[in-house]
Amino acid sequence: MSPLIEGLLDAAWLVDPDSLRILSANAAAATLLGMDLQALCRADALELAATPEDVVFWESGVADQADSTDSQTFVSRADGKLVPVLRRVTRIPFGSGHAAAPGGTNETYLVVMRDRSLELRTQAELEERLSQLRATLESTTDGILVTDLTGRIVNFNPRFVALWGVPEPLLAEHDDAAVSAWMLRRVSDPVGYTRRLQSLDESMTLEGSDVLTLRCGKVLERRTLPQRNRGQPIGRVFSFRDISDSLEANRRIDAMSSTDALTGLPNRRVVASRIEYALALAQREGVAFALLHLNLDRFKPVNDALGSAAGDRVLVEVARRLTDTMRQVDAVARLGADEFVMLVHQADMQRAEGAARRLTEALQAPFVIDGVNLTLTASIGIALFPGDGATPDDLLQAADAAMTELKSAGGAGYRFHHQRAGATVVALRTRVKLDHAMRHALASGRFRLHYQPQADLDSGEIVGAEALIRWRDPELGDVPPTEFIPVAERSGFIVSIGAWVLRQAVQQAALWHGRGHRLLMSINVSALQFQQPDFVDSVAQALAEVGLDPQWLELEMTESILIQDAQEALHRLQALARLGVKLAIDDFGTGYSSLAYLKRFPIGRLK
Repeated sequence: MSPLIEGLLDAAWLVDPDSLRILSANAAAATLLGMDLQALCRADALELAATPEDVVFWESGVADQADSTDSQTFVSRADGKLVPVLRRVTRIPFGSGHAAAPGGTNETYLVVMRDRSLELRTQAELEERLSQLRATLESTTDGILVTDLTGRIVNFNPRFVALWGVPEPLLAEHDDAAVSAWMLRRVSDPVGYTRRLQSLDESMTLEGSDVLTLRCGKVLERRTLPQRNRGQPIGRVFSFRDISDSLEANRRIDAMSSTDALTGLPNRRVVASRIEYALALAQREGVAFALLHLNLDRFKPVNDALGSAAGDRVLVEVARRLTDTMRQVDAVARLGADEFVMLVHQADMQRAEGAARRLTEALQAPFVIDGVNLTLTASIGIALFPGDGATPDDLLQAADAAMTELKSAGGAGYRFHHQRAGATVVALRTRVKLDHAMRHALASGRFRLHYQPQADLDSGEIVGAEALIRWRDPELGDVPPTEFIPVAERSGFIVSIGAWVLRQAVQQAALWHGRGHRLLMSINVSALQFQQPDFVDSVAQALAEVGLDPQWLELEMTESILIQDAQEALHRLQALARLGVKLAIDDFGTGYSSLAYLKRFPIGRLK
């Protein structure tokens, strides 16, 4: 083997220019051609030619070639398989160390071939993938925009052009600045749009999605992902999806689920949330509100006589009159059939009565249906917050009960849940005033705790104290707990008061312990406070803040806590017991539980 080709990694052999016989070849050539090295050296170049062009090349053309010629061709293996190769033929003069060619010429041909099979397969696979990606890009319903690190547009699809309405000339001229300016003019919030792009430019690895509203009303969902090459960001891919129709569909679905199809009023599903809002507003501002439940009297005979279509027109007209009668800040909803609910904000008994009277008068005018004059009356039940309930269900039930009682008495008119009108007004005003004053008292530090000693009967030694809340108001004077605690329980403010009592009591107990007085601190816990999901955590936190051992705290509860959702009460009491807190039942025997029933619970003491 010639030293000239022995060290080459590519297939190589030397060819005699006259006889075209292969003079010498390396091992890579034998591998490429699938031939024994000795057999290869007995062959000639024409035997390896796989195409007519190669035959012509070796028979006549090679002599006319330049000193070095590159070409892409095929070579024939011993098994008949054609192998694509990159070929270089170079004239090599014989010098020192080389004998002349057999024909006596002073040069030979060096043939070097590199197998292109893997390269061509990879290229074909790449082209197939690019074709698939191109087809995907063209057919997707999302608009696609690809930019490089500088923001230059690298690629886009027709859907992007259609969504943004970018003029073709701007894209054809590759005027990226003009395209960006066009997109900026199209969005309804150019400042926010620009700010978002700046944040993406500052972090090329950032990905995410947002929503763009265009000036034409179209809404696009924009998603962005960094484009990477070997893990390094090289640009960005933006996708834009038109979600206008889906948003509109969702809006219609929401409207259908929350709106009465016949009258267009809010339906039963919305009523509870409206009352929840009214409750929060009333509790925050210390005001009352009213809930009116209206039911048409003797509507069924009218519906049966004239038909359901006529009945529907009556209900639509009733809804219109009720809506026109109420203030814009108030709410009107249809519960179903011939029942409606009105929510009157910031309404005491007098205002609620005025609203009921106006509604009654609005329905007195005849309803003309298919030429028939109909006269309808309605029964209206009225519930007031905070007097008649502290939850949406309580208030709805109270208004419904008042309406039902009125209908049983003949209907036509309105009735409050509590019929003693004069007493109700006084009680309502007192409750509203107390509720507002309580909130101010807690915020301004007007509540105080008094401690009632608890003694051991055998030794006479004081072993504990019960925390009792007291309230002295500059306007109301001394307000006994029997007056303000029920109001706090109705409005839910008892939870805030209870949390304050807990913190103050454990702080005082810790002070006593620091002075050597090892006393058990007992506090009362309301049912509503006990039912709060974070109650156990709040007890643990209060103890931890002052460093009081849990065994020196006793929580007193009523039997009702054990009866309402007994399983949940058991879990909560067990959690408190694991914490180390002592548990007691206050006023045992006034409820319906027995000693056998109490064995289920980790109760340490009965009072």
